[in-house]
Order: sequence, then C-alpha cells, then structure tokens
Amino acid sequence: MGCWAIGGPFHGADGEPHGWGEVDDEESVRTVHRALELGIDFFDTADVYGAGRSERVLARALAGRREQVVIATKWGNVFDEATKVSDGRGEDPAYLRRAVTASLRRLGTDYIDLYQLHLGDLAIDRAADLLGTLEALVEEGKIRSYGWSTDDPGRADAWGGAGAHCTAIQHDFSLMHGSRPEVLEAAERHGLASVDRGPLAMGLLTGKYRADTRVGPGDVRGGGAPWMVLFEDGRPAPEYLARLDAVREVLTGGGRTLAQGALGWLWAVSDATVPIPGCRTVAQVEDNAGALEHGPLTQEQVEEVERLLAA
Repeated sequence: MGCWAIGGPFHGADGEPHGWGEVDDEESVRTVHRALELGIDFFDTADVYGAGRSERVLARALAGRREQVVIATKWGNVFDEATKVSDGRGEDPAYLRRAVTASLRRLGTDYIDLYQLHLGDLAIDRAADLLGTLEALVEEGKIRSYGWSTDDPGRADAWGGAGAHCTAIQHDFSLMHGSRPEVLEAAERHGLASVDRGPLAMGLLTGKYRADTRVGPGDVRGGGAPWMVLFEDGRPAPEYLARLDAVREVLTGGGRTLAQGALGWLWAVSDATVPIPGCRTVAQVEDNAGALEHGPLTQEQVEEVERLLAA
C-alpha cells in the first residue's frame, strides 16, 4: 500500500500542490486496518508526504502491530511540518541522520525496514557519500535495509552493486506510463526488489477518470510539474485515456477489475516487482487487494497488452 495520498495536502515553495487533496485520517486508519486484514503487509511512505502527516497516521494505524508489517519510508526533501511547505533538499550524511531520527519518532518505531533516498536526480558521487552512513545505521539497528527512489537506470545500477544492504530500487512503473525498462533490468541484475511507484498510473488504471473529469483543488495531478504527463491541467491526458481503452478488455478478463488487471500485469512481467498502489479509502484497498485472488496475468495476456499498446 502506497501512503502518499493519506498524508493530505502539502506544497512546494512556489505554492504548487504536492499532495492529493484533503483526506480523512479516520478513514485512512480504517483503510490500513482493512489492508492488514486482506493480507497487505508492506506500507510505503515518505517523511515529506503531508509534511510528516502520512508517517504519523501510519504509526497510529499500525500501533500494536509493528512486527506484522514492513515499513518503507524515504528522506531527502526538506520541509516544515507547521506550514506544510517542502522547500529544499537534504543531500548530506548529517541531514540523513537527522531525517532518520525524525521518521523513527513520527512512525513510533525503533527501526525502519526499508529506508529510501527520495532525491531521484542526486548526482551519483553525492549519493555514494551516503552509503557509509546508511551502512552504519544498519549496524546501529535503526534501519534494516535501504534503497533509492529513482527513475534513472545509471543511478539504480550504481547503488545496486555498491551497498551491502541495498535491497530495493523504487521507480515509476505501470503499463500506461513508467520508467525505462532498464531500471527494472538493473533491479533484476542486482537481485533487488523493484518497488513500483504509480502502478495504477495515478488513478487512470482504476477506470475512475474520464475525459471530462477534473481533480479537486490541492491535488498534485492538477499542478504544473514537468513530470506530470498523465494529467493535463487536472484532466486525464487524452493519449493515456486512449491507451487505457485499448487494453481495457484484456485487463478485465477473468473477472478482474481494471486495477486488478494492472497489478496482475506488473506481477507477470517480472518476479522482482512489488507494486505499491496508493489508496485512501477502504473501498480502494479492497479493490487493490482483490488482485491477490487473481494473481499475475498470463504470458499470452502480457503479449496482447504489448501488441495493443504498440498499435
């Protein structure tokens, strides 16, 4: 379960929204509890999501159940919890130590299972300077492993072969829009988990959004970030709606919902994939978890999806 959305609103220094709009903490807690009931035990968040709020809500939801779950969080973005503004980068080992201490406090735990660098474009040599501190944090028991959230195959390769306790690369990956296949290949080459950010293409692969749909205020999909190609001014981009229509029948075969088919595609393309679909309601997590009953798509279905998207 991806926990970006349950953090609620936060912004960049320019006022651009970085969250997914208003959220109900009580519903978020119920959603996490339902996820646990349905067999979901990997929760991915970041310190900056909601300027600390996502970590705090997750801690509340997991109280008394810490040993049942894997918690992944991230660091690297400087933010103010009071103003909910993210306005800088923490790139050095000293900031890393401050950030892990703060996340441990917000998460209400004494260890983090997977700690991920959240600066996807950090220079490889600067990132290498962090490996010694990360290994020290493993030795101290504060983290159990670490990874990098990056869409760059060179960066994935650099950490994959360098850190003894590097276990994962998180990247943007879905059948609609994802990072280059080389990122997944780098993870596979080094025996790392491919933690798949955006596996439902920011909601497009749920079928909820139509050409006339517009996201609400404070939603990152309505902002002007240069990487936001799935939505244009808060509306689904026509190109990606067309791609969805092309594969809809294949994904929903065998009684799957669209979301379940999209998750099944990820499991089918690689044994390394760990999709983290975001959700903020019980209904959404129930739909996502339903993919477990169906499992991966067949190889024939994967090939049909590739053919339809190439047409």
